[in-house]
This record gives sequence, structure tokens and C-alpha cells, in this order.
Amino acid sequence: MNVRSIIWHELKSRPAGVAFNSLTIFLGVAALVAIRHVTVHSEEAVSKQLTNLGANILVLPKEATLQDYYAADQNGGTLPEEYVAEIFLAGLSGVEQVSPRLNVSTELDGHSVAVTGILPQSEVETLATWQATTMFMNPTATGCCTKANVATTNDLEAPEALVKHRAIQNLDKNALVLGADISQKLNCRVNDRLKLQDENFTVIGVLPVTGTVDDGRVFAHLHSVQRIWKKDATCNAIEIVGCCEDAAGSLVPQLRELLPEAKVVTISQVVETQVGVNALMAKTSWIVLAVMIVVGGAGLAGAIASNVRERRREIGTLMALGATPGTIQKLFLGKAFILGLAAGSVGCLTGVVAAIIAGPAWAGVSITPLIGTSLLAVLVATLVAIVAAWWPARGAAHLDPCICFREV
Repeated sequence: MNVRSIIWHELKSRPAGVAFNSLTIFLGVAALVAIRHVTVHSEEAVSKQLTNLGANILVLPKEATLQDYYAADQNGGTLPEEYVAEIFLAGLSGVEQVSPRLNVSTELDGHSVAVTGILPQSEVETLATWQATTMFMNPTATGCCTKANVATTNDLEAPEALVKHRAIQNLDKNALVLGADISQKLNCRVNDRLKLQDENFTVIGVLPVTGTVDDGRVFAHLHSVQRIWKKDATCNAIEIVGCCEDAAGSLVPQLRELLPEAKVVTISQVVETQVGVNALMAKTSWIVLAVMIVVGGAGLAGAIASNVRERRREIGTLMALGATPGTIQKLFLGKAFILGLAAGSVGCLTGVVAAIIAGPAWAGVSITPLIGTSLLAVLVATLVAIVAAWWPARGAAHLDPCICFREV
């Protein structure tokens, strides 16, 4: 009988003890992997959101939170659509693009779907023409202004412009644009027909994968969404592309003065909020790692030390039969290695599955497995188990065979 067969016999003969001894490491790895997956993908989503989102100012209902807006922009409050006209009529310097949005929820073929009503820029531009007449009545100093990255009419022609510029030039009232995930779930392609609340619509475009909540979203004309869901002339948010210096300076205070019943924030505030959440989750992952090392290591060390005390006579018998101290130490370290590797692997798999399931609901991001993070978590769990078992194993290796046979 070699060392490996003795270890496997020990593990198979005491499955309950094996499971209990590795439970803390399993839970620690599962929590650590799940939190790290959500944190890393959330950080990537923040970066992608900042890159893709053309607007740098948001007008939200007073009761809306920035985190809710970022995660799924599903808030209970509404704004009058007339705020769009008021913004243009005020003749504020630096307003370059305005996009109202209305979000509702519905079901399509058994799938929960977020429907976003958007106003095409061709209709928004009619409001912009009013600004020319009001400029004479509301003169404002323009000064030196760095233009924001505003899309041209040609840039907004294709439905894919909703990904990069968050706007589209033309959108019929019976047309839809689908996110990548919902298109796949419904098996819908361009020119297919869909029903929203018993009304027929034509799919005019499918967006590429973005890794954000937009993948599961359906975009329709704002006025169609308002009419079907009886939302009157309202919206949930107004996205504004402002001149860079104005957006960072006087434009936001002017908008707050113009719309006192709304919350006006800059994208930097949204990003800072989400970055703060990500930082908190990152710190939590380090706390989980510390707990796994301290509690898991201490628990496993105590369990192995107890096992050594219980099996002193067996250890003495092995030594009497010629087992060296190194062999005895390998028995316990080998057992710890298998426990750490198994608990780490199962915990890692559980954490990844939990992150994939909870990620979209928890942080509004799609999760894909991170191989490096997973392997590192398994490696740490295995090292913690070996280090925790080293001292009890060393004690077992230095037992006196004669003392081991004494009745205790």
C-alpha cells in the first residue's frame, strides 16, 4: 500500500468529515470568484458605457438614482416630454444633441423584455430650429468651446448608431430595433414582424453585442411606446450631448435652474457612482479572501490536528512497519492538497455559475468565465489547505511510536 492509496482510502472512508473540513474553503472560493467576476465585468461595462454613450449630461426624475439608471435605467419616475422643447427654447449655449427616452417592461413569447422608446433625431431637429429664433431673445456668450463627439446625419442613419451614439436619425412609428440577446431568444431577424401589446411592428435592425443591458432591450418610437402603454407625453430620462467646456461648467447649473423639478447630472457622476460600487465590491472580495485564508485555514488546521490525535495508534503502527517521518507528513499534506484542490475547484465552478446567473440582475452586466481569476482562486485554496495542514502534519511526523501505543 503506497501513500496515494492510503490517502484515497482515508478520504473514501470518511466522506462526511471530508465535506465538513473543506466547507469553509468551498464557500470562500465560491464567494470570491462570484464577486470578482461581477466586479471585473462591471468595470469593463463602465469603460464601455463611457465610450459608447454619446451623452455627457442626463436629466432624470428627482426620485431616480444614478446606480439604477446605469444598471438598467428603469426608474419609476417620469419627466414631461415638453422639457425637450424647453431646453431648446431656452437657447442655452453648448446644447448640441438631446434624446428623450421612455422605458417600460413587457413580455414577448414568455421572455421579459425592456422596451425603450426613443425620439428619432429627425423629429428632434424640428425643435432645434426654434433655437435659431430664440438666440436673438436669449443672447449667451459662447466663448471658446471644444465640440463634443456629435454624430452627423449619415452617422445616425443605420440602426447600429444606437450602440455608439445612443440616437438614430429616422425611426418609423411601427418599427423596432432589437438588442443582440433578445433577437436570439425570439429568433427574430431584420424584416420579421413582432407584436407589442397586440400591435404589429417590423424589425428594421439588430444591434451588435455590447455586453450591457441594451443586449436585452427593444427600441421603438417614443410616441408609439407612450400611446401603447398610456404614458401620455412623458419620458424617463433625457440624454444631452453638451459642448465639453459648457458641460463641465455653466450648462449644468443653467439646466438645473431651467428644470427645477428634475435632477440634472453629468456622466462623470454616473461613472463615479458605479466606480464606487465596483471599488466596494473589490474591497469585499479582498475581505472574503482574508476570511477564507484565516477561517478556512484555521478550520482545516484544527480538523487535521484533531485527525492526528484520533489516529495516533494508526500513525504509530505505520511507523513501526517502517514508515518514515517524511511519509507520515506526506499523508496529511496529500490529504490537505486533495481537499484544497477539490473544494477550490467545486467552489470556483459554483461561483462562476452564480455570477453568470446573478450578474445581469445584480449589476446589469453579462458574465463570461474568467479563466485566470478562476485558476488563481483554485491555486490560493490549494495553498491555504497545504499551509494549514503543514504544522499538524509536522507534529504527526515527529510522534514517538512507543507513545502512540499507550492507552490515552
